[in-house]
Amino acid sequence: MRASDSDRSRLDDAARAGWLYFIAGKTQDEIAKALAVSRPTAQRLVSLSLAERLITFRLEHPIAACMELAARLTDAFELRYCEVVPTDPAAPTAVAGIAERAAALLESILRASRPAILGMGTGRAMRAAVEQIPAMDCPNHRIVSLVGNISPDGSASLFDAVARFADLTRARHYPMPLPVFAASEAEREQLLRIDPVARVRAIAEKADLRLVGIGQVDQGAQLLIDGFLDREELLELMRLGAIGEIIGWAFDRDGRIIDGGSNRRVTSVPHRVAAEALTVGAALGRPKLPAMRAALTGRLLSGLITDEATARALLP
Repeated sequence: MRASDSDRSRLDDAARAGWLYFIAGKTQDEIAKALAVSRPTAQRLVSLSLAERLITFRLEHPIAACMELAARLTDAFELRYCEVVPTDPAAPTAVAGIAERAAALLESILRASRPAILGMGTGRAMRAAVEQIPAMDCPNHRIVSLVGNISPDGSASLFDAVARFADLTRARHYPMPLPVFAASEAEREQLLRIDPVARVRAIAEKADLRLVGIGQVDQGAQLLIDGFLDREELLELMRLGAIGEIIGWAFDRDGRIIDGGSNRRVTSVPHRVAAEALTVGAALGRPKLPAMRAALTGRLLSGLITDEATARALLP
């Protein structure tokens, strides 16, 4: 191996160790086990990541494997934006890495001088991303929810991120004061005609960036676990061919929005990718692979944030 190749490999290892230590919160013993090195070596790699300024509060070193995967995903699915982060071997479904990258994307827009509208989905990854945003003063930007913030029991959704995002940035924010699913099609139409609701949806339609999660539609669906749909409603979607959902809109394996089922009662902003806007999905993990592949195949997303293991599995 050439010296330059050896140095690059060493920096890659240091970057991985730094990510596991500072972002994933692993101990040096855990890092040593994950990277198959001794504990002293793991300690030296973490120190090297700091000495070489590969990591500050965010991972700055462009890990070669991640960059290559991002480029391949961009080409395969005609993406406008793609970030791939290292996989944490001990916690392959942990969202810390993709949340950090999503936060970096949001922050880059917030720091720009041009006023922007940021549309936010809901869920664990969205909430985790917002928690990594530093306190900022961004009164010229607007943050709008793409999905209802009321749970089935009438309480505020636990994973709604818009209010917290606004607290951190002092940006004007527009929550969606609706249940995710109306009780009936008729009720949905009535709710959407309420003037404040119509105004929020109009703002959401103009979002420069839409940041959303990607959910699977199967027995482990988060919509079922969190009580937004009951088992019969979920089974109906599955019979209609649904394999995944984005902000409540269910789609099939070709990425086509399902005509029927709970889609006729969902109050979220209609899911479509405008040519001038960026719609970025943040998700990872084997259970979500079919839904992610379908969303990418159907061009429901123009951007993606995921991890190495998921990226490899998504590629043909």
